[in-house]
Amino acid sequence: MRFVGDIFIYCGVLLGVRNSMTQRHTTDRRERFVRRYDYPDGTVVAADLNAADDDVHVDTVDGSAIVVVDREGGEEEFEFELPGPAASVDIENGVLTIHIA
Repeated sequence: MRFVGDIFIYCGVLLGVRNSMTQRHTTDRRERFVRRYDYPDGTVVAADLNAADDDVHVDTVDGSAIVVVDREGGEEEFEFELPGPAASVDIENGVLTIHIA
């Protein structure tokens, strides 16, 4: 990782801006890794679900995200808390991204 002014760059990818982003890592009870990125204009929560996008179903209610993943052995369901109501929910390449304004 290198710094260009106040910008974090790793392998040519912009990771964030110094002093304006905080990153937190948590795990749920199944040791699933969830990352939280706090920015001045909002928060992003990201989780790598290791599943096809069409197999993931997400519902956000108040400050919670309920995720259901269709697997070969059946459905896997889990829930985690959000720091506020979700502004948008995206799933791309098995990575769930929730934006909180």
